[in-house]
Amino acid sequence: MILADEGYTDDDSNSPLNKRSGRHEPPGNLPVAPSVREREELAYRILASLPRSSLAVLQARIAPLLKVDIVGLLPPEIALHVFSYLPYQSLLTCALVSQRWRTLADDQSLWKNLCLSRKWEWRIPLQACRPGSDNCPGLGSAADADWDDEGMGDEEDSSEDDMQADDSGFVTMDVGVPLPSSSTAQLSLRAPSPQMRSSPACYSASSALQSPAAVALHLKPDYKLLHRTHVRLRNRFTAGSYTLSNLQTRGAPNAHTNTIYCLQLYTYPETGIQVLFTGSKDRTIREWNLSTGAVVRVLEGVHESSVLSICVHGGILASASSDHRVVVWNLSTNKPIKVIRDHEDSVLCVRFDDRRLVSCSKDRTVRTYLFPDLTRQHVLCAHRAAVNAVSISNNLIVSVSGDRSLRLWDAETGTLLRTFENHHRRGIASVDFRHPYVLSGSSDKHIRLLDVSTLQGWSTSPSADKQPPVTTELGRRVVCEACGSSTSAGEVSQPSPRRRAHEDLVRSVALGSEFVVSGSYDFTVKVWDRQTGALLADLAGGHTGRIFCVGFDCTKVVSCGEDQRICIWDFSRGIDTSFIKL
Repeated sequence: MILADEGYTDDDSNSPLNKRSGRHEPPGNLPVAPSVREREELAYRILASLPRSSLAVLQARIAPLLKVDIVGLLPPEIALHVFSYLPYQSLLTCALVSQRWRTLADDQSLWKNLCLSRKWEWRIPLQACRPGSDNCPGLGSAADADWDDEGMGDEEDSSEDDMQADDSGFVTMDVGVPLPSSSTAQLSLRAPSPQMRSSPACYSASSALQSPAAVALHLKPDYKLLHRTHVRLRNRFTAGSYTLSNLQTRGAPNAHTNTIYCLQLYTYPETGIQVLFTGSKDRTIREWNLSTGAVVRVLEGVHESSVLSICVHGGILASASSDHRVVVWNLSTNKPIKVIRDHEDSVLCVRFDDRRLVSCSKDRTVRTYLFPDLTRQHVLCAHRAAVNAVSISNNLIVSVSGDRSLRLWDAETGTLLRTFENHHRRGIASVDFRHPYVLSGSSDKHIRLLDVSTLQGWSTSPSADKQPPVTTELGRRVVCEACGSSTSAGEVSQPSPRRRAHEDLVRSVALGSEFVVSGSYDFTVKVWDRQTGALLADLAGGHTGRIFCVGFDCTKVVSCGEDQRICIWDFSRGIDTSFIKL
């Protein structure tokens, strides 16, 4: 019987491979696979027999097989640790490599760490309303004062004739209003009128979205979304892309009836809702709802003259006035905690943190008080002219004066640590301090940023580039006395970035992590890059009078002035920022 040939045979004894290797079939006729070395040799012989064009095609096909995803083969914990060293731009690129890399690059722990490094926090919207919002105090009346010192003191070398001729904001006025005793100081609060409750909103920012849908959407933190949104906002600031609106205009119902001297954005820690506080020449302090544009609280009846400065923190508001007094308010009860009458002239600025309150005055002194009882701590008396502004950071206090000096104090001991004489060419009007950076504005029309630990910085003054450098204790680095910038010996200095300075006194400055903002008597607000000093945005057209105060966060810039306007320069139009903690 002849068997059919099925196309193969079990007998490989005649195989060329077996003959070449001298390998014999093991007992039991079990097949043995060729070794790796043998297969390499066979593949090489086959490749050697092919033309070059075929080898090129095979090389292109084999190349991907030679690539190994080392990160993808690592355990997730180790792979995430490797990715944690990458900047956010590299993480976005890594997400395009493969599904495995995308999963790693999108991990929330990576983006959370990136956000925390920039102090960007996720805000979980709360349904609870701010305590006392159902009984919001309303508008109170206050008589207009015919005199005011506008929150500024005189310069060290100014004469009486110069003060009358030059309206620079350093005008000295005598305060002749008798001060009531602490027992007679009363807080006048009236319920808002129906017109006030139903008044149309002047401003509605996307950052104030509080709809139930938005609340439900952002209950779970998405730190990649948070980071991406902050980057979009930063790009808006850099490009100077904003929308201007007015929270208040002259003559609006329930608005301030005179010049607005000070403002501060404040976020209630219990609810995460952001509001705006303002102080005015009409002797009142108002709280504004940024979602509706309505006034929800009016504090009055204590100050007998202009409210020149306010500071809000931890449910407490401190106000300083040209009536020589500092009033500390409890926002939960709408009542003063304490009225301080230690200064002998107008109190031009007040600031406080969790430990102490600091005030400065035209009487050339800086005074500090300790919480919780606000007991007297130090009286700092080194300035030769009115102390126009103070700021606190950690255990350090910075004060600036009409004597053109900036002074750094130890808040615990009251010791004068350092004096920067002639920090500006004229009296210094404003300051903000986030250690180690000090930002100041002056009646010389310029602003200056200085790192007090390294003496590096920048200035908008053209003379900064012409000032001869001097050697300091920084060693071989050369520091410019005018702007504080430094270069190594022999290093060629880079050209200065674009800095178009203000055209009048810089009354207010605000310092952020990436930007600084300044407001001037030239009716403009400017946004600068904190690191380079480059001008990013020139916010003009909002005010028709001198600007007295500015503030900002990552979504907007707010300004106020003598035209009784509160301008909001919104950089977040069309961007959902309801989950950003302001």
